[in-house]
Amino acid sequence: MVLTRDKLEADWVRRMIAAQDPDMRLLPDEVLDASLAATLAAWDGGQPVWVFGYGSLIWNPCVSVAARTKARLFGYHRELCLWTPLGRGSRDNPGLVFGLERGGSCHGVALAVAAEHVQDDLRLMWRREMLSGAYEPRWVNLKTETGPLRAIAFVMNCAHDRYAGQLDEATKVRAVATATGALGSCYDYVASTLDHLAELGLRDPHLEHIRRLAAASRD
Repeated sequence: MVLTRDKLEADWVRRMIAAQDPDMRLLPDEVLDASLAATLAAWDGGQPVWVFGYGSLIWNPCVSVAARTKARLFGYHRELCLWTPLGRGSRDNPGLVFGLERGGSCHGVALAVAAEHVQDDLRLMWRREMLSGAYEPRWVNLKTETGPLRAIAFVMNCAHDRYAGQLDEATKVRAVATATGALGSCYDYVASTLDHLAELGLRDPHLEHIRRLAAASRD
């Protein structure tokens, strides 16, 4: 199943989680709205808001994108560090999705949301990325081919109960190779991210290594 704007507007993610795992803690709308308002307090109200995509936001943002450009974030790296028992896995066999962890750097895509769409579209993005509190929104500095950009990035909340911590290679490979959930397989999630990075001439050697091992174990 593909996540779409219509599904976010219908609050499908919350309803899916409530149906499949009613014990999972989700943030109410008023908390999401307060988080969004606090984040946008640094916005001047007239310029586009840029968001840093490093996973599925690269290839399926589900919001209106006025412009996009390759970008690099220093001080954080992309890591399979968040367990998902629903979207890309199951309660019996959870998958892993990406978070930004401290150290190194991360290639990705900066996505511009036009000023007139910021409130509505970022509210949908908050429903997608912030619903369980697994991420923290932060303003970061990106390096692009045309100069620096200030953007919002969703970084890993290491205090979250689904934070995976420092996993060994075999655990990552097993999750990527075998986990499947309501949004599809963990393998396809990783492969789509790598394929779309490659289309932009960008690479993630560590993640490419994990994919190769996971593909071999699926044969």
